[in-house]
Amino acid sequence: MNVNNTIAVVTGGASGLGEAVVRNIVKQGGKCVILDLSVERGNDLARELGEQALFVETNVADEVSVKAAIDQAVHHFGSINTVINCAGIGVAEKVISKRGIHNLDSFSKVININLVGTFNVIRLASEEMRNNETNEHGERGVIINTASVAAFDGQIGQAAYSASKGGVVGMTLPIARELSVYGIRVMTIAPGLFDTPMFSSLPEEARKALGAMTPFPSRLGQPHEYAQLAQSIIENPMLNGEVIRLDGAIRMQPK
Repeated sequence: MNVNNTIAVVTGGASGLGEAVVRNIVKQGGKCVILDLSVERGNDLARELGEQALFVETNVADEVSVKAAIDQAVHHFGSINTVINCAGIGVAEKVISKRGIHNLDSFSKVININLVGTFNVIRLASEEMRNNETNEHGERGVIINTASVAAFDGQIGQAAYSASKGGVVGMTLPIARELSVYGIRVMTIAPGLFDTPMFSSLPEEARKALGAMTPFPSRLGQPHEYAQLAQSIIENPMLNGEVIRLDGAIRMQPK
């Protein structure tokens, strides 16, 4: 698929990795529907990017909300052929600590947004994309999910986050196999430490220390580098059913 022919639904598209994806696709001539709960940021971004972008307030974990967003996307742009799932949250909480045991509600919330929300968008969007006309490669669409190196190298306190991202990794291949009959590819990116709003509140010294953990380049990843990989996945028809670590060779320590 050519990125300039992309009509993408991007969850978490109002900030961080999702915003970088939206900006890159629009810059390359594609169109984006920004799905996010941040109304102010989403509307501001859509206004800035003009007619190639649309913002829809969306809760990825809610079936009605996502279905309405996809319907609005199709009504506005005529169809969708790309989904990029960037919406997610994290929580740092030990199973057993001085403050007590891990809160079950916080664990469930992370799973619900990061894993169930990702699957919710996949199932509803793929139902729409399977009706697309095929391109010269027989493709009807591509789905790109966001996991994390925490799916493989989870640190102490990351039980919920690692479980959610491990689930995203685990469902990549079976969904890719299933959707192949429709010409829809499914890929997952597992970023390392990236300069996203999750790290924006940290002091500069702490940010530099985190970046130094990466072997090379020894810095935090930049959102545009995630967007660059997403574009490569869109454009390369042989990329399917795989998880790509985007991490500068980092392997996270226990804590």
